Amino acid sequence: MRIGLLGTGPWARSVYAPALAGHPGLEFAGVWGRRPEAAAELAQRYDGTPYADVDALLADVDAVAVALPPAVQAPLAVRAARAGRHLLLDKPLALSVADARAVAEEAERAGVASVVFFTARFQKEPQAWIEEQAALTGWFTARAQWLGAVFTTDSPFAASPWRQEKGPLWDLGPHALSVLMPILGDVTRVVTAGRGPGDTVHLILDHAAGASSTVTLSQTVPPAAAGTAYELRGTSGVTVMPAASEDATVALTRAADALLACAETGRPHPCDASFGLRVTEILAAAEARLSADPE
Repeated sequence: MRIGLLGTGPWARSVYAPALAGHPGLEFAGVWGRRPEAAAELAQRYDGTPYADVDALLADVDAVAVALPPAVQAPLAVRAARAGRHLLLDKPLALSVADARAVAEEAERAGVASVVFFTARFQKEPQAWIEEQAALTGWFTARAQWLGAVFTTDSPFAASPWRQEKGPLWDLGPHALSVLMPILGDVTRVVTAGRGPGDTVHLILDHAAGASSTVTLSQTVPPAAAGTAYELRGTSGVTVMPAASEDATVALTRAADALLACAETGRPHPCDASFGLRVTEILAAAEARLSADPE
């Protein structure tokens, strides 16, 4: 499968480009970016072609990987699907339900494969743990915490305008939902959403399997307090998701494996654009609850 990369930012440079260029089942065509000079530099690093025009890249590939802000990703994903190109997308799929639905509907209409890169779903230990817990019943409650220090360190993502505007709900919330929903079922209700110190967001969610979950998200914790944790409690006892031994580049390689498999078999992946749409719907509902009670 011949694949092109849309995007030249830190995530594209550190994860997407090396994973795609190094994948044995992919032919890395090159890069398009909103900054032509950055696209040229990144393409050259991996012996690819810098594309000045998105349509020129689409005409030259079978699939695209998108490492762009979600508001930019969504319309380009629709454009790529309309051209019959398979989609390796990032989270969140979009920043509005309408935009996310457009991607999911166009991918379905065009019959293209789609995989949204929720990191933990493609890391060996977390993925195995999620599958193991999803096979069990009787979960009573769950706790998810993603406490980041993006804005309290020199993180390369601190300059991201969409992260500054939308905060941890939209940046980190997709990760939490992607772990909780396969185990506890769909979110049937955002019970409440509130704010804590800094940019911290707290959610209480009801799930289809009867359990409830609490989610705490932040990008502004002190560096010493940063970390992630997922805990489940139920009739099987207490279990905590293990840490991943694989970095994001390895995880993206696994996501590319999944895209190849879906394109070959025609079977959808659990993390396809439709799942990305559902995550967007839940985030939008949580954002509405925050807006209704901003304090």
